[in-house]
Amino acid sequence: MRFATYEGVTTGAQSFGLVEGDEVVDLGGRWASLKALLRSPSGLASAAEAPRGSRIPLSKVRLLPPLPDAEKILCVGLNYDEHRVETGRPKSEFPTIFTRFADSLVGHQRAMVRPHESEQYDFEGELAVVIGRKARHLSEEDALSVIAGYACFNDGSVRDWQRHSHQYTPGKNFVSSGAMGPFLVSADEVPDPTALTIETRLNGQRVQHGRASDMIFPIGVLLRYITQFTELNPGDIIATGTPGGVGFKRTPPLFMKRGDVVEVEISTLGTLRNPIEDAST
Repeated sequence: MRFATYEGVTTGAQSFGLVEGDEVVDLGGRWASLKALLRSPSGLASAAEAPRGSRIPLSKVRLLPPLPDAEKILCVGLNYDEHRVETGRPKSEFPTIFTRFADSLVGHQRAMVRPHESEQYDFEGELAVVIGRKARHLSEEDALSVIAGYACFNDGSVRDWQRHSHQYTPGKNFVSSGAMGPFLVSADEVPDPTALTIETRLNGQRVQHGRASDMIFPIGVLLRYITQFTELNPGDIIATGTPGGVGFKRTPPLFMKRGDVVEVEISTLGTLRNPIEDAST
């Protein structure tokens, strides 16, 4: 199953639903949001037999991030060896974890925004994992059982602000600087997430390519580590890291600018596409 959160083009009213072909079947009359569905007793499975609302062409809605109200968005840095090497970072015994705020993300086809404060706006295509049930002190073997689904993620990074100190937070949280979508794809459609391939394109040119199997810290290891220090809840998001090829390590550097189009394509999950605009204020 594929789920979308959206707002009406004319009304601006927000809802969510089940994507079938080129339409979305509204489920907002039954649950307040996709996060509310995830937190219901049967989770996403409840949608299969739920009464269906109106069918709306996807062309008549604006897609938002699948979980615009996510409680936690945890991101993993330096999780592909090619990216670690290009940044000159040493190997680490533990994953690098930082946070993003919900308002730093936009949905599919919505503009990612380069802030006035920097011209060093970089792309990072990633696989996002969405949690489906409460999780604490997971074992690596049990970790995949708490995943509700997967989505494409662009961890848009303002590099000079990211490097102001050893903390990544400022460069990762400018409003509308990242993206997620187009849909949340349920875990049953992805029996082996390590088989997924990730590709990022800038203006049609491939700039990143990797396999989820190449992660330094696989998904199970990440969830085991994260749930040692925090409790994960349905609707929480883990962005699992980007392959090599980022713009700020190229010669010359390749940064995103107004008028560019960036795409993150992950096998099975689809393509997240975003134009780049400059901030208006």
